[in-house]
Amino acid sequence: DTIRRPFDGPRTIVVVNPKGGAHKTTATLMIAAMFGIHRGGYTLAWDNNETRGTLGWRTKPGATTNTAVDLLRELPRFEISGGASIADVDRFVRNQGYAKFDVLASDDDAASAAIIDDDAFSRLHRVLSRFYRVMVIDTGNNMRASNWEAALEAADQLVIVSTAREDTAASAAWLADGLRERGYGDKLANAVTILSSPSEKDDAQLAGKLERHFAQLTRAVVSVPYDHAFVGGGELDVPSLQPATREAWRHAASVIAEGL
Repeated sequence: DTIRRPFDGPRTIVVVNPKGGAHKTTATLMIAAMFGIHRGGYTLAWDNNETRGTLGWRTKPGATTNTAVDLLRELPRFEISGGASIADVDRFVRNQGYAKFDVLASDDDAASAAIIDDDAFSRLHRVLSRFYRVMVIDTGNNMRASNWEAALEAADQLVIVSTAREDTAASAAWLADGLRERGYGDKLANAVTILSSPSEKDDAQLAGKLERHFAQLTRAVVSVPYDHAFVGGGELDVPSLQPATREAWRHAASVIAEGL
């Protein structure tokens, strides 16, 4: 019921941690899946890497291989009021079937020189907000990239993701310090921290320490369990996840929804 609550406009969830391997993409996909399954669609997972990200590799291939760069090239037609419909958006996103969300992948052409900057992000965000109720945005590792900052500006809810490891948690804590210093203290205080277990054997002492630390920085801290289905880095298949994994991510989505 919390996930299904009505919002008074489109909402943007931005998933952040400047370190690779922090489970940002996994979190983006699982949050989008929980909103898609329980709200019935009109949810988008968007890979906002300035060059290439892995979101498109982790999802079901669609009828198209188009990416955010391809949509950007045709965006003038969408920017005209009445110039396009959700059916036209379908040519650029990849439907995820059972999970009832779409994916907008980042550019994956190794020879491409295209870069998504802050202006490109803002134009894409403005147009996509007409078609989607909830957008979950995966971000890159460069906090100084202009499109990273533009996503932060657009965020209705920040989600700070970390594995329960010292290195990724230190990166998340460094991020929190940077957000505060750059004037985003309010968004940090309303953020949700997701702590993901990196292995079958939890370090309960470390997990407890991290939960206490991030509880002082953000509105809520949610822990999600290890699941072997995530390990290979392949395509997300929600039904194959353990029931406890699905329940934990559903709880995480409900906590996020409370901030929307």
